[in-house]
This record gives sequence, C-alpha cells and structure tokens, in this order.
Amino acid sequence: MQESTYLTYMKKIITLVISSLLPIFAWSQAQINTKKVKISDFTQKITKVVLSGNAFQDSVLQNGVAMCWRISPYEFCSMEDFNDLKGSEEYYFLLSVNGQFKNDSKPTIHYLTLVKGGKGADEGVGEMLEVVSIPVTSAESPSGRETVFMQALLEIIQNYTLASMEKDAVGYGGLESFVEKVGKNDEISVVFSENDLDSSARKAASALALETGVSIVSEEEADKYMNDGKEGFALSYVVAPSEPMPGAVCYRMLIDAYTHQLYYYSKGKVSKKEGAGFSAGEVRKVSSIISKQ
Repeated sequence: MQESTYLTYMKKIITLVISSLLPIFAWSQAQINTKKVKISDFTQKITKVVLSGNAFQDSVLQNGVAMCWRISPYEFCSMEDFNDLKGSEEYYFLLSVNGQFKNDSKPTIHYLTLVKGGKGADEGVGEMLEVVSIPVTSAESPSGRETVFMQALLEIIQNYTLASMEKDAVGYGGLESFVEKVGKNDEISVVFSENDLDSSARKAASALALETGVSIVSEEEADKYMNDGKEGFALSYVVAPSEPMPGAVCYRMLIDAYTHQLYYYSKGKVSKKEGAGFSAGEVRKVSSIISKQ
C-alpha cells in the first residue's frame, strides 16, 4: 500500500472512531450536569436553616429541625447571614419563602424551600438550585396547623432529598412523583379533617365516609392523630390561600401520622363552585388508592 493511500485510510479510520465517541463524550457531560450529581454532596455540606425574624414561625421551624433533622449537619442563621453566604457552594439553605402566582395580587402560599448556594444567588432564591419546596400554610393568615405538621413536612423534605440523590427521575419529577405506595401488608386508615374538604364534600360527608370507608372528623381530632403519632393512620393536609379565590393554587396531601410518609400529593386550582380542599371525587380516588395497595 502506498504511503499516501495508507495515510488517507488511517485518517478515515481516526475520523470514524472520533465520530463514534462523540455521543459518549456528550452523554458523559450531560450526566455530570444532572441534578443528582449537583446535589451529591448534600450530606457532607452544612445546611443553614435561615430564620426569618418572625418569632413564631422561627420557633416552629427551630423546634421541628431540632427534633428530626438527620441527613446533614445544620446550623441556624439569620437572613443577613444568608445574604452573605448564599453565593457559596459550600452551603445548602433551608428557608421560608412566600409564593405569588400569575393571577395573585400578593403572595398567597408559604413554603419551606431547600436550595444550594452558588451561581444565581444574587438574582434571588428563585434562581438558585432548588432541591425541593413544600407548601406549609397560607402566607397571609397561617392556620396554625403547620405547628402540628412541621416535623412531618421536614421528614418529607429529607426523604425526598435522599431519593433525589439516588434518582434524577425523583429530583426532576417533584413531590408529585414522590408519593409512596402503601405496602400490601400494611393496614392504613384514611382520616380527613372536615376542614380539608371542599364545600360539596362537606355537605355529603356522612354519606361519603360510609361509601369510601374513610373517617371524616373535626380538625382538632385529626390533628391529635398527628400529635400522638398514631400508627396506621394517614391524615389529610390542605394548604390554600386564607381567602381562596377561583383560580388560586392549593395543595392537597395525605401524610402518615407515624412514619410521615407522603401517600398523596396534588397541586390544583380552586374552583368556582367548590372552593379549596378535597372534592368528593378526590376522596373516592384517595380511598381507592390506599385500599388497593
């Protein structure tokens, strides 16, 4: 084989090899940039729990974190500390934020959000890498139930974070993709606070309870299940604006009183006829999901 022909042949081979490797290189680069990889250092980094300056909210958050935070070292800090440190990738931050949606004239929902420090921090919390956000209560007029459910919400944040470190499908799917199935041998009873039902479901509460096998009780009685950590009970928890107008965003959850597992999570909009809360159809859906596991 002549030298020039040989060189031409080798160039073609090299070109083909490089071309075949390019997709692998591109895939590897994409893998490096996934959320799972970006938050892989979470358990080794300090989580700064940011106190808002609201004495009541801060007390509830501090007590909840002290009781159940277990997946990373943590320190409490002020908003001033957060503003000084938020650009550093050495920290994660757990802080309270108020959400305002497109049709809202003011913030309506109060959230706990877990974010990573670093790029984008100077442009606001919304531009930071979000690990997870969970609705807590009305932004304008908290119901007080957040004090009862705080530890459960913090447990869900932690469990979701650990799952996101394992699977990108969880990290990108949000809490909607994180609901846990009831084990086949588990006996779970569903308990709804009557205040977590929309107006039509409340009117038909007795018939609905008989039809579905769920319990519909007063808010005080429902909260006692969570306070007591009663095993084998899943409780409703609804987060909505204090004055829910048609089109406003609301959240409906079902949380295990003992394990704090999230069995149901739904983000929806308040309807003109029924208001916020679980509709009769959703109660039937939830009872069916739990009973068929």
